[in-house]
Amino acid sequence: MTKDVLPAFGIKEDSINIELFGSGLINHTWKVTSFNKEYILQKVNHRVFAEPHKIARNQRLIANYLRKHHPDYMFIAPITSAAGHELIYRSGEGYFRLFPFVADSHSKDVVETPRQAYEAARQFGRFTRLLSGMDVMQLETTIPDFHNLALRYQQFLDAVENGNRNRRDACQPLIEELLSHRVIVEQYEAIKATPDFKLRVTHHDTKISNVLFDKNNNGMCVIDLDTVMPGYFISDVGDMMRTYLSPVSEEETDFSKIQVREEMYNAVVEGYYSEMKDVLTSAEKGCFFYAGKFMIYMQAIRFITDHLNNDVYYGVHYKGHNLVRAENQAFLLARLIEKQARLEKR
Repeated sequence: MTKDVLPAFGIKEDSINIELFGSGLINHTWKVTSFNKEYILQKVNHRVFAEPHKIARNQRLIANYLRKHHPDYMFIAPITSAAGHELIYRSGEGYFRLFPFVADSHSKDVVETPRQAYEAARQFGRFTRLLSGMDVMQLETTIPDFHNLALRYQQFLDAVENGNRNRRDACQPLIEELLSHRVIVEQYEAIKATPDFKLRVTHHDTKISNVLFDKNNNGMCVIDLDTVMPGYFISDVGDMMRTYLSPVSEEETDFSKIQVREEMYNAVVEGYYSEMKDVLTSAEKGCFFYAGKFMIYMQAIRFITDHLNNDVYYGVHYKGHNLVRAENQAFLLARLIEKQARLEKR
């Protein structure tokens, strides 16, 4: 059973209360209570993270750097076992880890106000800023090519060429629309070739649920660091744009509800910039709007690629689910581009 791993961390089984916790879709998470102490127990999804020890190493390096250079920052480091390990392996079950539970904290699943968006963006910006003096190349890549748009675009082209012909023919207008945005890929390729775009310690999964808030709804710190690795700032800002700007997610089938809320865009830019203004280069500062296009477009082509490949990656709940997701993101991209001149004037 899952709780069998807890004695390795010095927690006696007969003192444990354990319950499912959170809304994460990748790892399995439980809240553990033992003698009035609270913990978060996670089972790492080994199918997504093939080498969990790379995650543990990254978190150890970051914890050591912050402890030395920014000791006041709240970094939620994993608790080591009695043998000094961050990960415990159980045959037939997988890898487990334990974190302290932060009292008087909470997370959010949906962005409801510009202040929440600002606070979240400020926390992700702060995290990268505090680690700006760290040698980013010390970090392992936990998911290879995670936000490599050039690769995702090539996979899209391959799916158009070799995927399900019936599906391809049925969604040809959407394919043509996505192909027409190749300039987004070209700009990404230019970014990779530009020395003024720096590889930084990047979170890569900046949804609102990966920020802890205190009881006054002020941001405290970022969590869920499995995808922290070298990357470009557009990944973090772009993921916030993709998930904060519209009041509905990529699962929404009523596209009339999809919109770009300008107040959320401004909150993301201002929150992130408040921490990163002295760190970003002038070239990077000119790409906040592009970051949104970059991430929304990449998600759109990933969904249509999976649809054309008969839904082998993303789980689907009905026929054409990935196609709807792709159409949703293409619609969001179009609404964002419509506001480009207006938003870039800010």
